This record gives sequence, C-alpha cells and structure tokens, in this order.
Amino acid sequence: MLEVSALSKHYGGVKATDQVNLNVKAGECHAIIGPNGAGKTTLIGQLCGELLSDAGVIFFQGRNVTGLPMHRRVQLGLARSFQITSVFDDMTVLANVAVAVQANRGHSFRFWRPVSRNESINARALEVLRLVGMEVQHQQLAGALSHGERRQLEIAMALATEPQLLLLDEPMAGMGAEESNAMLAMLQALKGDITLLLVEHDMDVVFSLADTISVLVYGQVIETGSPAQIRNSATVREAYLGDAG
Repeated sequence: MLEVSALSKHYGGVKATDQVNLNVKAGECHAIIGPNGAGKTTLIGQLCGELLSDAGVIFFQGRNVTGLPMHRRVQLGLARSFQITSVFDDMTVLANVAVAVQANRGHSFRFWRPVSRNESINARALEVLRLVGMEVQHQQLAGALSHGERRQLEIAMALATEPQLLLLDEPMAGMGAEESNAMLAMLQALKGDITLLLVEHDMDVVFSLADTISVLVYGQVIETGSPAQIRNSATVREAYLGDAG
C-alpha cells in the first residue's frame, strides 16, 4: 500500500527524519512509535503532503506521490485523520460529515446549498457516522461534543473522503480512560477495512491495535517487527520503551 524509501526532512542542521524506510501492507494497522522529538509528526506531514521532503521517495499503491500536494493525495485515497482540521461548531454532527462527503464528490464550492436537502449525501454521511459509532449523535451540534467525540467526528470527516490509507496522528491525545476506550473500540472496528498508519504514545493502545510496529528514534527507523518482536527487543527497550516495556 505504502512504500517509503530514504525519506528525509531537515530543519537547518536538525535532521527531523533521516533516510526513513517504511513499508505498509494493505489491510494492516502499522504503528510508528518513538520518544518525543523522534520525527513522528514530521514523517506524517511528509506522507500526507503537508511537508515536502528534502530527499527520498513515497510510493502509494505503486504510484510516486512524492511531489504531489496534500489534496491530490487525498483524492488518490491517502488521508490524515485531522485532514479537515476545523469542526463546524454551529453545525450538526451529520452536517459536518455531509460537507466532507459533498467535497469528496467534487462540488466542494457548493457548501452553502443546504446539504440537509441532499438525501444521497446525508445517507452516506450517516453510513460513515455508523462506522465511528456516532449515529446516535447525528443531530447534536458539534460544538457540544466532548473532546473525544470531536476526535471521532474528525476521523469520520476523514473517512468521508473514502481513503485507502488513513494516517492517525496521536488519536488518543488528551483523552480520559473512557474516551480512549471508545476510540480504541472504534479503531478496532475499522481494522481490516481500511489500512491504518498510527502514531501513538499510549503503548497499551499500540500493542492492542498494531499488526506491525516501527520504532523511530532521532529521525531513523531503528527496528520494525510484530508487537511481540518489538516488546522483546533489547534495542527498542534501551531506546524507548525502558525496562518496564
């Protein structure tokens, strides 16, 4: 699904990513872990097209997308969980997702036509909300949602672009235990239907979800393997997880 070769991004003398090699298989959940400052957010930015790379290549489904802008990658099926960064607080949950569906169908400049009148758009929006477990809240104003529910809504909006690969950048950040459990259940339900590339600090979540884990330290992938291989790796424990890992 995704093949990354020698990908690099430098800020002056700082190597945020340094010759990163990464392969993500179709249908898997591939997690990227590493300490703060390891380059994870930079890598996600490079993959989605938010940041242009200084060196290296990115192939998505066999196509070289290295120089493509973000919106073209989305059109090809590569989306980021918070690609649509603004939730419309004064609109319902359904209307937020309907706007994303509308944009995906190629008429994004008709936002001001009431999407509530378009049955096919609303039907697709409700289908996406069911995927993330939010159909019950479809008439609730987005501004009244909890932090965790807003994260779920943002993922729903990304799913409305019909991605083949979804990049998830710390989806559990700022959540309490109950919200984290709800997000974990939602992502487990998505597994297999959509290829997931997950950046996450919560190791319980990572080891629960991931089929494959890559460890990023100082901008370089130091090891890739199954959760069991990573958990038992002396190199990884020393670099990141610690003796308790």
